[in-house]
Amino acid sequence: MHTKELIDEVISLPVEERALIADFLLRSLNQPESENDKRWADVAQRRLVEMRSGAVEPVPRGKVFEKIWKRFEK
Repeated sequence: MHTKELIDEVISLPVEERALIADFLLRSLNQPESENDKRWADVAQRRLVEMRSGAVEPVPRGKVFEKIWKRFEK
């Protein structure tokens, strides 16, 4: 299969599958450089699983920044 054909096939996939492929491709280009990078990747993956499963509820960024600003107003 030629590159153009492969790209056309990938583009025809549903968005979540394309995102998964993009993630794998980016990971193959940007291998974690340190143990710290690997730990952060593990944390991010765990948090994604928790959000998708409904175990945790995401907080809108506006509320997060509001809480931060209130903390530093003192």
